Amino acid sequence: MGVFTFTNEYTSTIPPARLFKALVLDSHNLIPKLMPQAIKSIDIIQGDGGAGTIKRINFIEGGQVSSMKNFVDELNEKTFTDKYTMIDLKGKFESIVYEVKFEATPEGGSKNKMTSIYYTKGDVELKEEDLKAGKERALGMYKVAEAYLLQNPDAYA
Repeated sequence: MGVFTFTNEYTSTIPPARLFKALVLDSHNLIPKLMPQAIKSIDIIQGDGGAGTIKRINFIEGGQVSSMKNFVDELNEKTFTDKYTMIDLKGKFESIVYEVKFEATPEGGSKNKMTSIYYTKGDVELKEEDLKAGKERALGMYKVAEAYLLQNPDAYA
């Protein structure tokens, strides 16, 4: 098994509390509404949304996968941190762990950092295009949520 770690950062004009509420605490409601072309629904199949929760993300028909599951390892509403693990994966990964942190900037926005830790099966090597595609999907979701929050200043305030 191989372990590969990657970190991405981006900044936003949206304060960390709003982004955290939208992208973490209420993602199961918001993301399917904002991305209906990709995500059919997100169901909480175990837990109350906090640590120990399992969420199933259901994708639209015709995609590469029909669903995937995330296990919430840690969730801290005070420090705006979230750690979750993609589980029950098929193919080349045992699991993928994501650690997300939203921090305030002096300008009133946020600096957002996501660390991804890929645990591969056997001697699988990650290819640059795999990493690029994953990074683009994550950034795309952030940008869609950010646009929604900018257009709806009272949402998640």
